Amino acid sequence: MGTLPVIVTHEWQMAALFGYLLGSIPFGLLLTKFFQAGDLRSIGSGNIGATNVLRTGRKGLAAATLLLDGGKGAVAVLLAGYWYASDAAIVAGMMAVIGHNFPMWLRFQGGKGVATTLGVLLAMSWPAGLVTCATWLLVAVTLRYSSLAALIAFAASPFYMYFLGDEHRAVLAALLCGLGFIRHQENIVRLRNGEEPKIGQKKE
Repeated sequence: MGTLPVIVTHEWQMAALFGYLLGSIPFGLLLTKFFQAGDLRSIGSGNIGATNVLRTGRKGLAAATLLLDGGKGAVAVLLAGYWYASDAAIVAGMMAVIGHNFPMWLRFQGGKGVATTLGVLLAMSWPAGLVTCATWLLVAVTLRYSSLAALIAFAASPFYMYFLGDEHRAVLAALLCGLGFIRHQENIVRLRNGEEPKIGQKKE
C-alpha cells in the first residue's frame, strides 16, 4: 500500500490558526465593557453577538458589533486568500466562525456566528453573500425574529453560493449552515413554542 497524500497542508494549518484567533475576538463583549454598558454575558440571552448587544439599549454598539463581527470573518477569508490560496481562504473562513462560536478566551462559550458567517460568505463570493445578507435583512425587518432570519438565510446560502459562486464555496456555506442550525437549537425550540423574543425585545 502506498502512503496517503498529505491532506492538511502547512498553509491550511496557518490559515486555520489565523482564522480561529481572529474570529475569537469577542467584539460585542469588549465594546459593552469599554462603554460601560454592562457585562453582556449577564444580559438577555447572555450571547456576545449584536442581537444581545441591542438589548442593552445601545443601538450604536449593536451596529458596531455587527460590522466588526462580520468584518473579522471577511478579513480572515481575504487575507488567507491573499497569503495562500482559495482553499486556505475557505479553511480560514470556517475557522473564523468556529472561533467566534467557541473562543478559548471565554471558555469556549461564544456567539452563534450569524454576522461572522455573513462576512465570510460576502468575502468568498460577494454576489452570493449579498443575496444572503438581503435574505436575512428581509426576514428580520418583516418578522422581527433575528434567529429566524438567520436560519432562513443560512438554509438558502448553499444554493446562492452554488449558483453565484462555485461548488467548493457552496460546500463551505452548507457546513456553516449546519453549524448555524446547531448553535440555534434553543432558538428553534422557542420559535416552535412561540416564546422567541423579537428584535429589540428583552428576553424574559
